[in-house]
Amino acid sequence: MAFKNLLTEKKESVLVVTINRPDKLNALNDETLTELKSLFESLQNDKSINVVIITGAGQKAFVAGADIYELNKLNNISGKKFAEKGQAVFGLIENLNKPVIAAVNGFALGGGCELALSCHIRIASDNARFGQPEVNLGIIPGYGGTQRLARLINSGRAAEMILTGDMINAEEALSYGLVNRVYPAEELLKGALEIANKIASKGQIAVSMALKAINIVNELPLNDGLKLESDLFAECCGSEDFKEGTSAFLEKRKPDFKGR
Repeated sequence: MAFKNLLTEKKESVLVVTINRPDKLNALNDETLTELKSLFESLQNDKSINVVIITGAGQKAFVAGADIYELNKLNNISGKKFAEKGQAVFGLIENLNKPVIAAVNGFALGGGCELALSCHIRIASDNARFGQPEVNLGIIPGYGGTQRLARLINSGRAAEMILTGDMINAEEALSYGLVNRVYPAEELLKGALEIANKIASKGQIAVSMALKAINIVNELPLNDGLKLESDLFAECCGSEDFKEGTSAFLEKRKPDFKGR
């Protein structure tokens, strides 16, 4: 599948997706959102891919936000459609049945921060900067930032970031729990691939079921979440991967998972 604004590179069962608009600091225009939608729809049933990494082209930015030229044309009617499209695309990423890792290199602002928030794991280069600066333009985050950021970190820190429009650096993002790890810029992709390859070596039925359970944490009361967990656990127990995993452990060998 060929794209204008996305580069894709398959490294065994890991797909590296690069937002490729470096002259625009990889800003998310409508065309790029449409391409992300097509890509992630195709990945849902692609059994050759176990993990996805998203990063940005160049050294300056992961994604510096939405395209301001497109934003400037919005009114209250087109603005709703604009927000709903971004939310739908990022929902596809968040609910993908395989892990998505954001490798944040440089600026992750506005829609870029929201893209990172929709990923399951976030890591950052030491020169990364995160922010939701939409108030500086007279708007609020529209691609899920008000909701995901407040759930991921605490509501007070989220409010400060969103209401001031200020950026935070990589170390602050790490202390907030916004990212899992910080790497020297030149080692970021290597670090992302190490995490991705480790996940890709596990039983993919279990990985998918775990993601499903984790993603619904904020939507269900505890007892309902525990019921879902037991149902998914039972489903794993009926898989060939479960039999292989337990047998390999008892036989002191590496498991050979087949995703069945």
